[in-house]
Amino acid sequence: MSEFRGKTDSDDSAATDNSDTAMSTISRHYFGGESDEPSFSISIIENMKDDYGLFVWPCSVILAEYVWQQRFRFSGSGVVELGAGTSLPGLVAAKLGSDVTLTDDSNRLEVLENMRRVRELNKLKCKVMGLTWGVWDAPIFDLFPKIILGADVFYDASAFDDLFATVTFLLENSPGSVFITTYHNRSGHHLLEFLMVKWRLKCVKLLDGFSFLPPDKASGLSGNIQLAEIVLSCEHAEETSSSIVR
Repeated sequence: MSEFRGKTDSDDSAATDNSDTAMSTISRHYFGGESDEPSFSISIIENMKDDYGLFVWPCSVILAEYVWQQRFRFSGSGVVELGAGTSLPGLVAAKLGSDVTLTDDSNRLEVLENMRRVRELNKLKCKVMGLTWGVWDAPIFDLFPKIILGADVFYDASAFDDLFATVTFLLENSPGSVFITTYHNRSGHHLLEFLMVKWRLKCVKLLDGFSFLPPDKASGLSGNIQLAEIVLSCEHAEETSSSIVR
């Protein structure tokens, strides 16, 4: 059975910072465990002083579970996680055999360093890269993911256009790829639908995040969380394919 135990199964360590007296903890997140399935855990370093980048939010737990349940789809695939923060979904993908690049804002050096620490803690081979949405630094041109992940990346409406610009670029850079995201449905889908039309994207799957979550994990979470799979619209995909051929 899949199992998630957050603070009830953690190695608490008072990591005292000289200036902030920050509290860090290691939470373990379990996947699998049935007789005919492999089982493993991912350990995540969380830091309570950080506003949001170093805490495992419900959207990350749900997206990570979806990655596990879709594990045959992820095995051997190139994966990029946007706004990865504590990186739980991307680390699960790496554990399943994906070629993973974990990314977060280039300016958030503490978050990027924590991603490296978590990668080493779990003994996984992942690239860690600073990637600011809407900024076209050289490294982004070398990314050709088949699957793009984003957990709770729709939290600041002022950044939505930059996020969609980055997602669209990555989808164009790797024809046939998909963006899989979990998000809190705080005010309906209207803004996201508008931006998908604007960037010529379409949603091909929309699920209630709790519809596939095992009861033991769901019991510790709350919120109206959706999971969406987003791709280039047919017309956009055809135009992208034609430009590549030329």
